[in-house]
Amino acid sequence: MTHDTHAGADASGEAPPLDPRRWLALIIVLVAGFMDMLDVTIVNVVIPSIQKDLHADYTQIEWVVAGYVLGFAALLITGGRLGDIYGRKKMFLIGVAGFTIASTLCGVASGPGMLIGARFFQGAMAGLMVPQILAIIHVTFPSEERGKVLGIWGGVLGSASVAGLIVGGVLVDANIADLEWRPIFLVNIPVGIGALIAAWFFVRESKSAAAPKLDPIGVVIAVTGILMLVYPLAEGRALDWPAWTFFLMGGSVVVFGILVAFERYRTRTVGSPLVVLSLFKERAFTAGMLVWTLFWIALGGFFLVWTLYMQLGLGWSPMRAGLTGAAFAVGAAAGSGLAVEVFTPRIGRLTLIGGALLNALGFAAYIFVAHHYGPGIPSWQMIAPLVVTGFGFGLVVAPMIDAILTKVPAKDAGSASGLLGTTQQVGMALGVALVGVLFFGHLADDSDHGVDKVTPALRQELVTAGVPADGVVKGFRACVHDRSAESDPTKVPASCQPSSVPGADKVQPILTEQGQKAVSHNFVKSFDLSLWYGVGILVLVALGMFALPREVHARDLDAELEALGEPVARGV
Repeated sequence: MTHDTHAGADASGEAPPLDPRRWLALIIVLVAGFMDMLDVTIVNVVIPSIQKDLHADYTQIEWVVAGYVLGFAALLITGGRLGDIYGRKKMFLIGVAGFTIASTLCGVASGPGMLIGARFFQGAMAGLMVPQILAIIHVTFPSEERGKVLGIWGGVLGSASVAGLIVGGVLVDANIADLEWRPIFLVNIPVGIGALIAAWFFVRESKSAAAPKLDPIGVVIAVTGILMLVYPLAEGRALDWPAWTFFLMGGSVVVFGILVAFERYRTRTVGSPLVVLSLFKERAFTAGMLVWTLFWIALGGFFLVWTLYMQLGLGWSPMRAGLTGAAFAVGAAAGSGLAVEVFTPRIGRLTLIGGALLNALGFAAYIFVAHHYGPGIPSWQMIAPLVVTGFGFGLVVAPMIDAILTKVPAKDAGSASGLLGTTQQVGMALGVALVGVLFFGHLADDSDHGVDKVTPALRQELVTAGVPADGVVKGFRACVHDRSAESDPTKVPASCQPSSVPGADKVQPILTEQGQKAVSHNFVKSFDLSLWYGVGILVLVALGMFALPREVHARDLDAELEALGEPVARGV
């Protein structure tokens, strides 16, 4: 934590009185934060619509999700430092402008490649914008108001996660001007422009007089290592795992080793390393980083396959999927509030352990209802599992940062927080890539499951239509397998092309209906398998949490720094 200087400070260096417009400035930065979080959740609802419209394959859809979080992770720590050096208002304005431009590019994307590139850019601009929001809050509000303001910030993020699910469904179902999914990005244009104009007039500039130096080499090495790990995981399944995928994954370990060596060298010479390696000497921090990564691997994967299951598997509309998914967000909001206000002050890390296990229990309950009801599951049967899952999620997310930072020295808390934020994004990207391997691989390899489920009904309908069943069922089985193995679900494999033999006009509607049912059964089973994978990871997370401190308390870093004799900025 460093001393801050503010535009408007007097000649003696004294900070000016509290800004009477600080609450208006808060609204402006919260609108930008809401816009970012909205885009994180809203995309999950419209993935099937994007896939159909752009003829994107499954791997490209994974990159639409992972591209954003990887771009965010790449600039998160550096974004905070840029604000300290060049001015938080200036970087905030650049971030909002870039985010708005990126949203425009997403909205007019002509193909999957353009959309993926725009999502990387959008995530990077979010990584520049979001750190400024928290920094502006810190220097704009005195410590006695900051707790209330951060509570408002948490509420805004929670409401954005709910709104994203609902708004995404509404916009796609409304199909405004026949634009289908595109308005979910284009709506950011007027919001971004409004935030830019308002921030120019009402947000006060601030810098750090002793800001840490940039570490561009560290950033390049870290991003290279992450991409060398995530890229082959996302692409390998569709390419049948060529040798270069394993070479890249193995090479990523070497690159991360180079990063550690470089950061040690930089710490001894220049200082201000991207990663403060001494943090990992503290067991609680190291264990916390590991379980935090695993937690987001589990949840990042869940968010992807969840929407595919509801829309591509069950055939639900985006609106229905979004409204059903809102149950998760409601549970998360309740869990977060109770974790901070009630549970954590009383039972400490048991709150986190219980949250991880409750999240796992919610996944297990979801597996039960999905398996029991199959493709015909009603929305209301999902509500209880989703609320339980969301509640457990909230119990973990809200106090986890405080638990990991409990024994971190106050002077390193800022670096540790940035590292945790980056780890969260990387964990989500890894979760998307890993669950894609499992979900889509099983979808192709076990396609006979769905065929076996519908074969009795198919045979009965064929007999009723006066069509010999054996040959048709054999071809039907091949069609379902080829469609399940196809990376682009909008393509019709050769084995599924309509037949020209006599009586085909009677057979084709039967095959189409039963084929959709078979695919639905396969999606349900692949979703169940993916959730079991999530359950296993969450159990490991719960066990790892025993390495965290027993007691968890929110830290007043300003007070700690003042006790150490470090200068701390007053509100402006």
